[in-house]
Amino acid sequence: MRSDGRDADEVRLLPWAGEEGKPCYLITDGTGRVSRHADTVEETLLAMAADLLGHAADLLADRRTTPEQLRFLLARMREALAGVCRVAESRGGRAATRSTRPTPGGR
Repeated sequence: MRSDGRDADEVRLLPWAGEEGKPCYLITDGTGRVSRHADTVEETLLAMAADLLGHAADLLADRRTTPEQLRFLLARMREALAGVCRVAESRGGRAATRSTRPTPGGR
């Protein structure tokens, strides 16, 4: 444990898959280059999903939208949801790890 109460070797689920689609993990203190890159990828995934929601609203409001366009939209939304779920799992795991650590001074 470091002087700020954080473990130096926190395990983080990364927002991308490894070989054969397996989860990719990083042992980190949260300050390294790979951690910062993972933060950027997570923010990009969330922003893309939010943009896709706006696009979905536009397509659903347009009566001229074709079934092919809706299928394409649904495929992209599935991809976006998978990314958002991975981000949520990663952040939830990190939050759970932090909440179970003892606080400095025993509080």
